[in-house]
Amino acid sequence: MRYLLVFFLGLLSSQISSAQIYEFGIFAGGSNFVGDVGSTSYISPNQLALGGLVKWNRSPRHAFRASITYTNLKVEDSKSDDPRRIQRGYGFKNGLLEASLGMEFTFFDWNLHDLTSKGTPYLYTGVSVARHENFYFDNSGTLTQENTASWAYGIPIVLGYKYVISPHLILGAEVGARYTFSDELDGSVPDASFREQFSFGNTNSNDWYVFSGFTLTYTFGRKPCYCDF
Repeated sequence: MRYLLVFFLGLLSSQISSAQIYEFGIFAGGSNFVGDVGSTSYISPNQLALGGLVKWNRSPRHAFRASITYTNLKVEDSKSDDPRRIQRGYGFKNGLLEASLGMEFTFFDWNLHDLTSKGTPYLYTGVSVARHENFYFDNSGTLTQENTASWAYGIPIVLGYKYVISPHLILGAEVGARYTFSDELDGSVPDASFREQFSFGNTNSNDWYVFSGFTLTYTFGRKPCYCDF
């Protein structure tokens, strides 16, 4: 078993060292929230979002991607088009730190060693997990912090366009919605079970948040061999 493990590790190391190319860089843009509080517009960034990302280009059509992004969601009923929400007047800020891992698919072949100017649309999806603060609104509408935090798991759905601006730099623009398996980000379902009486909104609809912005990545690595794909 030990020799078999050594063999596979050696094979993986050989593939990585001679047949791949990598990217690392930054994301900068804005964020907005879609749930039981605030506006229901899916693309309406109102707070700064910053992060970093890395990619492992495994073939001309797909890459593994990981990222970390932070934002402070700001949500106000006064920004909604719903008169009932405007009259209710809820609002909150919630710091959110997201980690995401998945696969990016390009619509056209993406060979980073082809120095001719080119671009391609792309689609990214995978899994995400976001740490957020817990709070609730009492019967008078007052926001109360619980001094605890929770993790919201989700599915990122990102559509973007990237373009080679130099032999080692790639500029991209993307909009990414995150569907979460949680209804706690806006305080509509309090984390503590004994505060269930303070639940409100549609408890059958989970929360979304959206990152919109730009990526700038630096490429490095030896010339890849995509002959197996």
